[in-house]
Amino acid sequence: MPKVLISDKMDPKAAQIFRERGVEVDEITGKTPEELKAIIGQYDGLAIRSATKVTKEILDAATNLKVVGRAGIGVDNVDIPNASAKGVVVMNTPFGNSITTAEHAIALMFALARQLPEANAQTQAGLWPKNGFMGVEVTGKTLGLIGAGNIGSIVADRAHGLRMKVVAYDPFLSPERAVEMGVEKVELDQLLARADFITLHTPLTDQTRNILSAENLAKTKKGVRIINCARGGLIDEAALKDLLDSGHVAGAALDVFVTEPAKEHALFNTPNFVATPHLGASTSEAQVNVAIQVAEQMADYLVNGGVTNALNMPSLTAEEAPRVKPYMELAEKLGSLVGQLAHGNLARVSIHSEGAAAEVNQKPIVSAVLAGFLRVHSDTVNMVNAPFLAKERGIEVREIKTEKEGDYHTLIRVSVKTDAGERSVAGTLFSNRTPRLVELFGIKVEADLAGHMLYVVNEDAPGFIGRLGATLGDAGVNIGTFHLGRREAGGEAVLLLSVDEAVTPELIAQVRALPGVKTAMALKF
Repeated sequence: MPKVLISDKMDPKAAQIFRERGVEVDEITGKTPEELKAIIGQYDGLAIRSATKVTKEILDAATNLKVVGRAGIGVDNVDIPNASAKGVVVMNTPFGNSITTAEHAIALMFALARQLPEANAQTQAGLWPKNGFMGVEVTGKTLGLIGAGNIGSIVADRAHGLRMKVVAYDPFLSPERAVEMGVEKVELDQLLARADFITLHTPLTDQTRNILSAENLAKTKKGVRIINCARGGLIDEAALKDLLDSGHVAGAALDVFVTEPAKEHALFNTPNFVATPHLGASTSEAQVNVAIQVAEQMADYLVNGGVTNALNMPSLTAEEAPRVKPYMELAEKLGSLVGQLAHGNLARVSIHSEGAAAEVNQKPIVSAVLAGFLRVHSDTVNMVNAPFLAKERGIEVREIKTEKEGDYHTLIRVSVKTDAGERSVAGTLFSNRTPRLVELFGIKVEADLAGHMLYVVNEDAPGFIGRLGATLGDAGVNIGTFHLGRREAGGEAVLLLSVDEAVTPELIAQVRALPGVKTAMALKF
């Protein structure tokens, strides 16, 4: 009989479900890392929330562990690479908190509109400040939604009930999905200029970090009120403080901060600022939902081999896995590459499998492409929920199979159509095992896709490679591999370099300043 440890406080229904499904379960919470290491070896599954840290040391001691289930969304407390290396499936429950988080954002919007925290504090202090607070109605106001995924769509629905107009910025939001949600799809600058209230519902990625930067906050209309129940780091907190002090921002409510727990902060005690201690998921209903979901998912995996919401494993049968996994690795890398390089609002993703690639199960290949692509913009995407998220966001997905071989025995081509045009990348497997990029935006190039990389498009001219190498060398960045392709002599050339460490924005700016450079970007795989 499989055995599971619940190491964080969780609704009792989780243990009940495990037992009903034929899984032995122990509820032992509050253990130190050393105490957990001493007992983890006897368990097949580990159910956690945010308190337990599943480190390499814990995983090394977990000799029988098969699955870690996180009751909630974030898995920052799980060492996923080491879990994957040890064959431990990591699951989460990405949608169990959606309604609760959306409602918290609406609650904070009302708190800002009517200055409820300040009015409450002064009233209970015996001041009776009836003339001291003049709020605003939300009816008829414009709500700016940054991020229109699962939680954002719920907020939009609730805002419509409040008779608000909703404008939304989300690169993945299709015009059709916007109509379905009843929102107006806009660019970020338009949202900033028009919104009376702005609420964020996007994960923290390289693309969204400081999306409300000092520069963007300055573009907001005077009197705007800002709510963040998503992730710390989406807002420049110092710039927000300055604009609150100046009165340009009429109010701000944060449930999340760059550094948590935020026991001290420059924003604290700022007039018209409301803070809550990361309560977005804190309702009894949400806690029950995620506990039930994680128990059902883990029990299904341990008893039946079913895989749901795994962050490091696709839905695959045992028979298919050995043959399909190399193709999935290639597909995910191609999806990630085009996701990092493509710009504009996404309308369609096409996956074209040729030769031997067309003969294997296409579903995990398509899921891998979408997971690689969407993970660039979301930290809750996996190969199981990627197709659902693509459909939810109105992204058209096309599958094409050509069993006849072309230039390669096996080939996967990923094309994306955005309002900026159509771009495609293609890759193959060397010896049917090793992923290899063979075409990038119509330019032939052979390259591995691994670790930190630098992507450069430049005019093909003598001396450029030397200047680029000198720039990287002066910055102390070591080049691992160097891959070059070009359309024609003297035309447009593409460089892909693997480097030993992340390329900083400052270094990217230096590379872009080199003569002949058209584009330069840091990539990560």
